[in-house]
Amino acid sequence: MAWIKIPAEHHAIFRAALPRDARISVVQMFGGLAAMVCGHMMGGLFARSAIARLSPAHLAQAMALDGAAPFDPMGNGRAMRDMVLLPDDVMEEPAELRRWLLLALSHTAGLPPKPARRPAASKTPAPRSVAAAKPARAAKPTAKASRAAKPAAKPARAAKPAAKPARTAKPARAAKPTAKPTRAAGKRRA
Repeated sequence: MAWIKIPAEHHAIFRAALPRDARISVVQMFGGLAAMVCGHMMGGLFARSAIARLSPAHLAQAMALDGAAPFDPMGNGRAMRDMVLLPDDVMEEPAELRRWLLLALSHTAGLPPKPARRPAASKTPAPRSVAAAKPARAAKPTAKASRAAKPAAKPARAAKPAAKPARTAKPARAAKPTAKPTRAAGKRRA
């Protein structure tokens, strides 16, 4: 199925049609909204219509509607099991949309809850820590009771002198001549 942007006005229609149930959470999905129950998607918005997860009996009823189709979000012939893409006109009939979402809630709430997902493992293995590689050592015995406790803070350092004493000046060196000796004007090189 070609991707079709979900109309913005469908978001409000979908939220209004959702059953009032504390188990339902709404998330962003497919560029629109999806309602989740026990970790399963029970329904949502797709293209210009809505989708619903239904029991086999209700799924057959929904598929009999003119314009309904198995929900295949990628359009590659792999429809999602027990999901139907309702006809586009269901968005114009809030009572009908609400009825399908109630049926979807009753079916989806009966499914076993999905286990919580673990974070995705990185492709590069984590460096092995030295602590994990070696077994833990036994704790050392505590200090003797007769020893004095260590001081809480280090003693303050002695203050540095405010200024360094001035260095004595070195005697100045004699300046070296920088100009090269010039040839006498009268002598030319042959």
